[in-house]
Amino acid sequence: MRILLIEDEAKLAVLVKNGLEKAGHSISVASNAFEGIAQVTAEKFDLILLDIMLPDKNGFDLLKELRSSEIDTPVIFMSALAESEHVIKGLDLGAVDYVKKPFDFEELKARIRNVQRKFGSDRVSLLRIEDLEMDLIKREVSRAGDSIELSKREFSILELLLNNTNRPISKAEITEKIWKINFDMGTNVIEVHMHQLRKKIDQAFDRKLIETKVGEGYLIAGELIKN
Repeated sequence: MRILLIEDEAKLAVLVKNGLEKAGHSISVASNAFEGIAQVTAEKFDLILLDIMLPDKNGFDLLKELRSSEIDTPVIFMSALAESEHVIKGLDLGAVDYVKKPFDFEELKARIRNVQRKFGSDRVSLLRIEDLEMDLIKREVSRAGDSIELSKREFSILELLLNNTNRPISKAEITEKIWKINFDMGTNVIEVHMHQLRKKIDQAFDRKLIETKVGEGYLIAGELIKN
């Protein structure tokens, strides 16, 4: 499943993210409601794990905002507010479940599996273009059957390019979506990452997949197959 975790406790967020990724899920993290709304409106998720006590807006109000925006992604609340009134309020607002902190991690995984059985998942797990293949669940990349080791950033950039096949992606868009910051004209961080990515993806092959469109950005052209 593709899961968005909205949690402001950094240590807990890392633990949950790492644990769920080991269980085969793809996890994005937002540390406040503003970041959460930005991510859920830009990407499609199968499930949202939502803390209630966020620094900029409580989870109850955030869920109301999501539903008023016709975002119907299933939500599981995770909160130290364990009183029955809070649980009832969360469920009445439309959450599919409510996990009380501190929680047993195996129980959380079981509740997520229950959501997956109930609502299913239309998340794409495999991207393929020509002889390049990207497994989004196992986070593996191969070309012509040979495994390619990518860093986390390189993997994310390649996924962004593949999901936008035939459209140039600017440096500004890459920094915004991958680094979550505004583009700094004085840095060459994108060029460095793209150089390494090209070296790994294209160097050993006559057919170069990653193109540069001057003044526009980077592009992978072709017919993308999703499974």
